[in-house]
Amino acid sequence: MGGPGRGGPGPGPGRGPMGFMMAQKARDFKGTMRRLFAFIKPYVPRFVLITVLTVFSTALQIAGPRINGMVIDELFNGAMAQMRGVGGINFVRIAQIISWLIWIFGIGTVFQFIQGWIMASVSANLTYRFRDELSKKIHRLPFTFFDGTTHGEILSRITNDVDTVTMTLNQSINQVITSACQLIGIIGIMCTVNWQLTVASLALLSLSFLVVRVIIKHSQVLFRTQQNYLGQVNSHVEEMFSAHTVVKAFSGEEKSVKSFNQYNDVLYYAAWKANFISGLMMPLNQLIGNIIFVGICIAGGALAVKGRMTLGGIQAFTQYVRQLSQPINQIAQVTNMLQQTAAAAERVFEFLEQREEVPEETEPRSTKNITGQVTFDQVVFGYDPAHPIIKNFSAVVRPGQKIAIVGPTGAGKTTIVKLLMRFYDVDKGSISIDGHDIRLFTRDDLRRLFGMVLQDTWLFNGAIRENIRYGRLNATDAEVEDAARAAQVDFFVHTWPEGYGMELNEETTNISQGQKQLLTIARAILADPNMLILDEATSSVDTRTEGLIQTAMDNLMKGRTSFVIAHRLSTIRNADLILAIKDGDIVEQGTHQELLQKGGFYAALYNSQFEGASLE
Repeated sequence: MGGPGRGGPGPGPGRGPMGFMMAQKARDFKGTMRRLFAFIKPYVPRFVLITVLTVFSTALQIAGPRINGMVIDELFNGAMAQMRGVGGINFVRIAQIISWLIWIFGIGTVFQFIQGWIMASVSANLTYRFRDELSKKIHRLPFTFFDGTTHGEILSRITNDVDTVTMTLNQSINQVITSACQLIGIIGIMCTVNWQLTVASLALLSLSFLVVRVIIKHSQVLFRTQQNYLGQVNSHVEEMFSAHTVVKAFSGEEKSVKSFNQYNDVLYYAAWKANFISGLMMPLNQLIGNIIFVGICIAGGALAVKGRMTLGGIQAFTQYVRQLSQPINQIAQVTNMLQQTAAAAERVFEFLEQREEVPEETEPRSTKNITGQVTFDQVVFGYDPAHPIIKNFSAVVRPGQKIAIVGPTGAGKTTIVKLLMRFYDVDKGSISIDGHDIRLFTRDDLRRLFGMVLQDTWLFNGAIRENIRYGRLNATDAEVEDAARAAQVDFFVHTWPEGYGMELNEETTNISQGQKQLLTIARAILADPNMLILDEATSSVDTRTEGLIQTAMDNLMKGRTSFVIAHRLSTIRNADLILAIKDGDIVEQGTHQELLQKGGFYAALYNSQFEGASLE
């Protein structure tokens, strides 16, 4: 994939003069910061302790130049007295002052160490809390959110944005406390040396704040652009690597690189421009500080000639002027970091504020003694409510029946299953089990009633045994192996040296698609549910294995209400009831023989398979 700023497209529609799209300014900087500070409210006692330690350590450090000036005055006065023959340098006094300096800097260092340790623990705790909140939020979000949000974008908010918030917040809080204490302390002690020079210095330093304000105004927009497009880049990379085989198979590398370069160019230009503009604060403030330093040296020299300041006083004052620019520069940096913090925090809080699933019933129905009667009553549903997929769907399924749902692709077969599992809620009508609307059960209780085997297998990085055990977490090894034998898994597991302990890799590419399907069937058998949902459960296995699995499935479905979605209509000839669906409506229903005798929609679908046509 191309490097930043190289080989990408030129400026396109909506792009700025540098070729990148301009993002809007953070919508609510103050509101975001208020929410952020409310989030860190539990750590206020620790921040108070950090402040106290900072005040003491800063006060000790600030006293250093003043005491150092005392050493210079002692040396100068002693040397002058020695030249006049009326005394000499008091080395005992100088040694005493130097010992004070050593103690002062030593104690200040200890305070800084304790302050850093506390701040590090707060930062780690904040990171944990943010990610814990985000993790919990993910489980409360409806499926519609994930339909419109890429995995990479979600990962970016959990990783990059949280890291940005905690790291910049850690640095900024630490610096703002230290800088405020330094600023107040240095100004106070400068006034004791010469208040006129102090007022003049502060007047010139006000230019620094003007510089900071102008730079912040221009950098805030760019930092938000940077965070947004960092998420876009992560999303694209995650998608391309997870679908690497598909990209290779369809020679999509060039298109992938082109898309990556588009996102990466935006990120590149936004990042370097944001950092360049914000980076101007330090050199400009240093320039102002140097101008002030030169002016103080000239004015201080004139005052010393008039006897209104001592040499040690001038030396101490110039050091304080130098030190005064440091907290101002740090405050400028803090302001810069807060722009990054606000941009990242806003994205995190946007995620936490996403609309959640419909709340559970406060007094849910019990799922005990469920027989498995399912009723669809005039169900209407669309992923976009303005364009319904399921239209006025009604059906009654009696306990223990095997129901086959057939129809062309896009007819709404899998959507019905998703509604039954309450992955989505119906727009109109109702679905009930044993006379109870499924919305009266908790989602967990409802979903435990079903065992699912889907066309898209879902396995995780771990041992074969643990992937099967996911169907019932407290199952013994013997029960896992019994389920594996029933699903025709046991024979191929023993062909591997590790057996049931074999580890599936992250993408589960070290076993075949058919083997994946068999493992999910074994998981469903182990779960031993009240009802079953089989969505093309044998679509990825050979004909011989399909026959074996069909026998296992028939045994498993005895006495259980089962919903079978199939394109191979030969596999559902023994269904108690077949629902033929077209455009979201049931156009025919009955047994296999009844529907064939009608010679209608189902018969046309069935016969087309033997004419070489595809249902797809």
